Amino acid sequence: MSRFNITKEIKNNIFKINNIFYFIIILIIFFLDRYTKLKIIDNFNNNSYYFNDYINFDLVWNTGIGFGLLSSFSPIVYGIITLLISSVIIFLIYLVFGSEFKFKIIFSVIIGGAIGNLYDRIVFKAVPDFIDLHYQNFHWFTFNIADLFISIGIITYIFADLVRYKKND
Repeated sequence: MSRFNITKEIKNNIFKINNIFYFIIILIIFFLDRYTKLKIIDNFNNNSYYFNDYINFDLVWNTGIGFGLLSSFSPIVYGIITLLISSVIIFLIYLVFGSEFKFKIIFSVIIGGAIGNLYDRIVFKAVPDFIDLHYQNFHWFTFNIADLFISIGIITYIFADLVRYKKND
């Protein structure tokens, strides 16, 4: 099958009724992320909230990518990262419509989280992170619900791809 036929087939599949399911997954994750971030922004004025011995809620504004990586105060770097994230989201949307069922679900989970963080990058010029996992004095990167779904999606994709690779051997 030629590349043109694959692209045409994907375009024809985008508006099929069964693809609404994947759109709903994306929307649920996006709105869950929005809800939690708005609750944190509205209720935390640079205060930390002790949840238990392993989790704190602590609002941190992240200008980088997931888990604070590549943080920069340069508008150029910030703009490049935002464009790169947007491109990845578009590519993942493309993959959703050309993949098998389990990968469509996985990509939808990643897209839902990525759109949540992209929204914040555009509206707030930073992403609010607030979940602080720790054990005594060791703290993991502060993250949010969108980061959680992106990470779950990526880890699930790696395992699913490994299983698929094993089957083909």
